[in-house]
Amino acid sequence: MNVRAKKHLGQHFLNDQNIAERIVESLLREDLPVLEVGPGTGVLTRLLLRGSRPVRFVEIDAEAAAYLSDTFPDIRGRLIQGDFLSLPLRDIFSTPFSIIGNFPYNISSQIFFRVLEHRDLIPEVVCMIQKEVAERIAAPPGSKTYGILSVLLQAYFRIEYLFTVHEHVFSPPPKVKSAVIRLTRDPSIPLPCEETLFRQVVKTGFNQRRKTLSNSLKSLLNGHKPQESIFSKRPEQLSVQEFATLTNLVAGFRACPPTLQPTE
Repeated sequence: MNVRAKKHLGQHFLNDQNIAERIVESLLREDLPVLEVGPGTGVLTRLLLRGSRPVRFVEIDAEAAAYLSDTFPDIRGRLIQGDFLSLPLRDIFSTPFSIIGNFPYNISSQIFFRVLEHRDLIPEVVCMIQKEVAERIAAPPGSKTYGILSVLLQAYFRIEYLFTVHEHVFSPPPKVKSAVIRLTRDPSIPLPCEETLFRQVVKTGFNQRRKTLSNSLKSLLNGHKPQESIFSKRPEQLSVQEFATLTNLVAGFRACPPTLQPTE
C-alpha cells in the first residue's frame, strides 16, 4: 500500500520493523490468544502470524482489509472486517485474550472504554497511542493530566508506559509523538465499592474538576452537606482507593434521607 493510499485511509502507519518487534515482544501473556485492532498495512500482523498462538485481526477499513488479505494469505479466515467498538467481542475467542494494536488517535479513548466494559475478557493490552494520551492514562494523582480515563483504567489495570515512538517511523509522519503502553489486569484486587456508582462519581467529579468534590458531586448527595475532609478536595487529588472511599460515602448519603443525616 503506497503513501497516497495510506493518506486516503486517514491514519499514520508504522514502518519501522524494530519498533514493531518491540511492540509484539511487549505481550507477556503467552498463554492467551491475541486480537490485533486496526492492523492497517500489517507491520505487526506479519510478526503475529509467525507465532504459534491463536491470532485474529479486526480492520474497519475495506481497502486495508483487502490489502491485508492479498499480502498475507495466512490471514484469511482470521480477519474480521468490522468496527472493534461494536463487535460482539465474546464471539471472537471462547477464552480471554490479549489485545495489541496501533490505535487510531481519534478513537483511542473509545477503545479503552470498550476494554473497560470487557475487562473480565481482556487481561492484557499492548498498544501504541498518542504520547499525550499515554501520559494521561499513566498519570499519578495530583498531575494536571490525571483524569477520568486515568482513574478508571488504573482501577482495574496496572499501567506501564513502555517507550516513546518518534514521528519519523510513520508514513505519513504525524505531527505528534506516540508511545507504547501495557495494561495488565489484576482480578485478584477487587474494587472495594459499587462499581457503577464508582464510575459515576469519577465522571461527575472530573466533569467539574476545578470545583471541590462537595460542589461537583451535589447531584449525587441526596441533599446532604458532607463534612468529611475528602469532599473539600478536587478530583485530581484523589487516588483510585480514595475514589473508592468517596464512592462508599456517596452511597451512604444516597441511602439516607437528608432529614436523617446525623449532626455533630
